[in-house]
Amino acid sequence: MMLPRHSVLIALFSLTLLSACERLGIADPAKEAEQKEADARATGSACRHAGRAIEDCYALNPEASRAAIYAGWKEMNDYMRDNKIDVVKPELPAHPAAASVQEEDSASESASASASASAKSKK
Repeated sequence: MMLPRHSVLIALFSLTLLSACERLGIADPAKEAEQKEADARATGSACRHAGRAIEDCYALNPEASRAAIYAGWKEMNDYMRDNKIDVVKPELPAHPAAASVQEEDSASESASASASASAKSKK
């Protein structure tokens, strides 16, 4: 059974329009999900390379998929073990919020250390 010629043309035109959705500014949900997955795997991989525990990686990236982070972390762990690659410690603070907590902790430790030192000198 043959389709009428105009039905075939309409179908081809529709396929052409649908294939150009990205050019029209319409996001493809499948591609977005794939990109989020790849980003989360890269994040897990980077966390492992930096020597971070998987739990820290989860805490620093709450919006990312835990399964994808773990997959990237494990993949990098295996790669580093097989190729005898050492951890590269990050030079920047992990997260601005974490940096401020670390600064507060070091300030409170300094204050308590100076308080205990002055208490010892009074005795």
